[in-house]
Amino acid sequence: MLSVNFIRQNPDFVKERLALRHFSSPQLIDELIALDDQRRKLQAERDELQRRVNSASKEIGNLMRNGDTEAVEKLKAEVAAAQQQMQDVAGLNAIEKQQHDILVQIPNLPSKLVPAGRTPEDNVVVREGGVKPQLAANAKPHWDLVQQYDLIDFELGNKLTGSGFPVYKNKGAKLQRALIQYFLDTNTAAGYTEIQPPLMVNEASAYGTGQLPDKEGQMYHATVDNFYLIPTSEVPVTNIYRDEIIKESDLPVKMTAYTPCFRREAGSYGKDVRGLNRLHQFDKVEIVQLAHPDKSYDTLDTMVEHVEKLIQSLELPYRILRLCGGDMGFTSALTYDFEVFSAAQQKWLEVSSVSNFESYQTNRMKIRFKDGNGKPQLAHSLNGSSLALPRILAALLENNQEENGIRVPAALQPYFGSDLISR
Repeated sequence: MLSVNFIRQNPDFVKERLALRHFSSPQLIDELIALDDQRRKLQAERDELQRRVNSASKEIGNLMRNGDTEAVEKLKAEVAAAQQQMQDVAGLNAIEKQQHDILVQIPNLPSKLVPAGRTPEDNVVVREGGVKPQLAANAKPHWDLVQQYDLIDFELGNKLTGSGFPVYKNKGAKLQRALIQYFLDTNTAAGYTEIQPPLMVNEASAYGTGQLPDKEGQMYHATVDNFYLIPTSEVPVTNIYRDEIIKESDLPVKMTAYTPCFRREAGSYGKDVRGLNRLHQFDKVEIVQLAHPDKSYDTLDTMVEHVEKLIQSLELPYRILRLCGGDMGFTSALTYDFEVFSAAQQKWLEVSSVSNFESYQTNRMKIRFKDGNGKPQLAHSLNGSSLALPRILAALLENNQEENGIRVPAALQPYFGSDLISR
């Protein structure tokens, strides 16, 4: 969340950066400043009344010691009147709520590195790697391969729960487990502390990372207890440090977690969601960092390199995109997407987003550190998928299909226990 003071001091800059996002309500900036003018006026009136109450209260003490009861009663009446006026200073709390309601509608400001553009077609390819495989003419998409090798049962998942809740079985379940363990081991070897967080969070946690009020329609809501099933482990993991002050010497804080993730994805349908391409429940390993503001973009670069090496180790063709202003998430200042190429589907599949949120999330969560002068400052938060499993699994199955089975990349073989998936 942006701060009111920053917006007051830089209204034209804020509007200019929001225009890069194609933000549809720039008038909210002027409304926010006008409300803040009212708030400051009312606050000044209340502060003056409080000053008068404090002064009179002190004087009452002196008069009582001198036995001047008449003057004491007169001042007590003045204090009571001033206190009543303080109660009657109309609308201060209401104005503060109006300000907050506007602030949560304003997305993060894009970094200067964010390219102009409105749609995914305007995203910039930073680099590509790997080799696209040449498959046989009879090559199959993953939704056929998983039936052939009895790896995933989509229909059983539909029976048990509904569409988008697949059942992994046999070597499919083992490969899923191998990928999760490999990703976690790679992350912890890079200095990330492994966390196993809850799969449901309260409203404050969902608000802290920006899922509320922006994405409530995409989350599953346990209404009786007012808990939300997590759309990503970023939510509980980042909130570990909500309302905390971190030692500057402890930055960066590096955490990784594996969790199932739950997303309603309302309105999704058609060929682009077939098989593993889009699910309501899926497994993902996440990396999260809390960094010093002066170093967060260097941290972002190291996180991008980490995810890139992970994909390279799986021998998958990939590309890295820098998202344009119109395609960025609400809370992000800069995002890099990773896509792997599916040779059977002949399309790119997104498998990771790595983002710097700067202080947008940490301002909501009040995650701070003390600088060299002992003054609390907001840390910067970053996160990335390392990796989301469904489309990684889809690409691995499709790109590595051979006549006698599906080849397992060398990096996964110690975890899977074999170099081939066969009947």
